Amino acid sequence: MNEFTAPSQDITVEELRHRLADGQTIHILDVREPYEYEEFNIGGKLVPLGSLLPKLEDLEDWKSEEVVVHCKAGTRSAAARALMMQHGFTNVRNLVGGIHAWQLSA
Repeated sequence: MNEFTAPSQDITVEELRHRLADGQTIHILDVREPYEYEEFNIGGKLVPLGSLLPKLEDLEDWKSEEVVVHCKAGTRSAAARALMMQHGFTNVRNLVGGIHAWQLSA
């Protein structure tokens, strides 16, 4: 198991890239700060972790759908995943290694 290997609730960069290339619908939530998003992003909805709780209502349509949460390295997105699961989201996955791993795999 290397530093970017995923436990079952997580998703690897390789799996996400493959599934996106196949055209699968996956909601992507970026919980970094706006300046980080502007520097580099893979698309998705930007909701910084500190703003996530009051914005969960805006994501209500995603509650039973697959959501991949990411940040720079995986720590903030793990916290976001836990918060979302506590509020009824049923299929939230954390991108292992975050944007850092995504950029390294390019």
